[in-house]
Amino acid sequence: MNEQMEAVKAKVEARLDAAMADMPKGELADAMRYACVGGKKLRAFLVMESARLHDVPEEAALPVAAAVEALHAYSLVHDDLPAMDNDDLRRGMPTVHLQWSEATAILAGDALQTLAFQLLSDPAIGDDAARLRLIRAFVQAVGASGMVHGQMLDIAAEQATAPLDLAGIKRMQAAKTGALIIFAAEAGALIAGEDGEKLRDYAADLGLAFQIHDDVLDVTGDEDMIGKRVGKDAEAGKATFVSLLGLEDARRRATELTERAIDALSPYGDRAENLRDLARFVIDRQS
Repeated sequence: MNEQMEAVKAKVEARLDAAMADMPKGELADAMRYACVGGKKLRAFLVMESARLHDVPEEAALPVAAAVEALHAYSLVHDDLPAMDNDDLRRGMPTVHLQWSEATAILAGDALQTLAFQLLSDPAIGDDAARLRLIRAFVQAVGASGMVHGQMLDIAAEQATAPLDLAGIKRMQAAKTGALIIFAAEAGALIAGEDGEKLRDYAADLGLAFQIHDDVLDVTGDEDMIGKRVGKDAEAGKATFVSLLGLEDARRRATELTERAIDALSPYGDRAENLRDLARFVIDRQS
């Protein structure tokens, strides 16, 4: 699994570099490239595997995988800002606003967001209908009904007098983390014009398991290995899956979600084995 993910990561980072090659040189371009370095590129891997399951050529899927990672990088840059989560470490490196400035971080995030839409317009993806299907689904996943909505729910929870309950955390994470993961998993079906319902089911459970395991790592993980500060949620008194369920029940819940995600892939037979391995990887990872 690691070798396959590393191969996708290399291709996606090369595609992002190519997309940024013609930008004016300077601080903005440097900050954008910096924000895209590292990470597992899990969402890109989902795009590429989804495409393979629907016989979509790699050259058609690669711009979509790069778009998802550009958008994800933008979200992390903004999420790390002092006005948001105020983090100083991301992927083992200083966050963009510390490496440069808050203004540069804001603009780099803005530019990465628009780069994502540029990549989704690539003719290599397919005809106008295919690209329009992708863009419509992408907007739903990342805008005011998806990821941005989830971030707003997170901010509202921090300002509330009482922490979120379990249903509230699930609602927030389904938007903040889960929506983009679902888009990535159904991207191949969208390009091919086929039904991606089972992949959406898989990704919804995968995304929640991913977030629960993130909460577990925030309690049990090693900062050097994870590449970001740990224990921050507990320090802030923030409700998490671990604080509400307890450590062992949180782990058990993540395992149950992983098994359910794997079951959702049954219509794809052996062709979906990489996605099954990914689901197992999500709750075994140490970063």
